[in-house]
Amino acid sequence: MQISERQQLLLRRLVECHVEIGQPVGSRWLAEQSDMPWGPSTIRAELARLEELGLLRHPHTSAGRVPTDRGYREYVDSLMETDRLPARAPKLDLHTMRHEVDEAMRATTEQLSQVTNLLAIVSAPPIGTTTIKHIEVLLLQPQVAMVVVITSTGGVSKRVISYDEPVDPGVVNWAGSYLNEVLGGMGLGARMLHNRLFAPDLSDAERRFLETLAPAFTDLEDTAEDTLFVGGAERLLSEDRLQELSQIGDLMNVLERRVALLGLLQSALEEPSVYLRIGTENETPELRSVSVVAANYGLPRRNLGAVSVLGPVRMDYPRAIASVREAAAELSRFVSDIYAE
Repeated sequence: MQISERQQLLLRRLVECHVEIGQPVGSRWLAEQSDMPWGPSTIRAELARLEELGLLRHPHTSAGRVPTDRGYREYVDSLMETDRLPARAPKLDLHTMRHEVDEAMRATTEQLSQVTNLLAIVSAPPIGTTTIKHIEVLLLQPQVAMVVVITSTGGVSKRVISYDEPVDPGVVNWAGSYLNEVLGGMGLGARMLHNRLFAPDLSDAERRFLETLAPAFTDLEDTAEDTLFVGGAERLLSEDRLQELSQIGDLMNVLERRVALLGLLQSALEEPSVYLRIGTENETPELRSVSVVAANYGLPRRNLGAVSVLGPVRMDYPRAIASVREAAAELSRFVSDIYAE
């Protein structure tokens, strides 16, 4: 769709005004702006043309106009093409959590929600991308042992194993040293992990004991679920957003559908730049009354997760796009430091 520079300027001013005040915008108000070189009659004619093109609509006969989903799309595409995003997005501070991925994800969602006033969702790196950093094998009771696995991203998992007979404490101590030696630094998704557990020169007692501990490593990736971190749900329920209650209700419903959110962020992982869907552009029915802005983060040759904000179609798109980009860049720096260790 091609629109003139005049129509593009009018659309941009109308969208930005509507986002700020939440009310329909009239041609008279636009004509009164100091940087507007056209009179009310010219502006009315151009707005009518934009309405014919499906970019604007009248909520009431005598009211001003508001953008449609297509109007927001035209506005955002123009922003991206001309790079009229904020010069500096609000910085996220993750330096105090350099060794805890979960805490960094929580901090990202909370801070991103604060600076955008939207719902923030971040997907954590899949556990299969991490490596084993340290292993502890402990004897809790004569017939009960526990194996603790600490990953390179700060994640901790534990498994308790019960035995019919008392366990030899010497074997328990040996197992801790042996497992750190043969499995330390290996990826949880590595195919050789199971083979590395059992060296040919192990005794029968050592091999039998390791067989009881093996599921703590071989099952870890299979049983782990993708982790989502959500922040800012309470901000969507503030009094100044009651007019968007139906859209907010849709957002609350989709939060209960984990599969829909995972599918959304998976799509964002495959987007080379910013993933942006406005209202009806969303494939997921529950998201068709809201907008989504997302970007992926990760290592130079591998995307590990996605950062996103969700909210009413009437959102501050320049701020949302710039903030999501900054959050994704900061998380990329963060995980690069973690995975380099």
